Amino acid sequence: MDYSASYQPTLPPEAGIGLLAIFGLIPLLIFLTIYVYFAVCLMVIARKTATANSWFAWVPILNMILILQIAKKPLWWLILFLIPLANIVIGILVWMEIAKARNKPDWVGVLTIVPVIGFFIPAYLAFSD
Repeated sequence: MDYSASYQPTLPPEAGIGLLAIFGLIPLLIFLTIYVYFAVCLMVIARKTATANSWFAWVPILNMILILQIAKKPLWWLILFLIPLANIVIGILVWMEIAKARNKPDWVGVLTIVPVIGFFIPAYLAFSD
């Protein structure tokens, strides 16, 4: 006799809280931490380059406009960020210009595509002298 078809495992109510923490709350906290990190870095870079509206760093889409303003690129480049593969090239070019604006070598902008190192480039540009 096959009992597998009628077996329905049940979880205690407390398991739902644990699952929510694992699959909902923890990823949300990680996302918010990374978002705050990039917003703070971008705001500091904007202030150090004397770019107006540094608060744009906290607002999605506006932060892309702020990045273009820091790099002194035209606003229509925002469209290029929406094109697959072109966005990688444009991102490198923009971060190279941001590095120049911070008086750093432009090859620092190329490092943004290196997976682990690229995460720390905004902090380097923001908090180094």
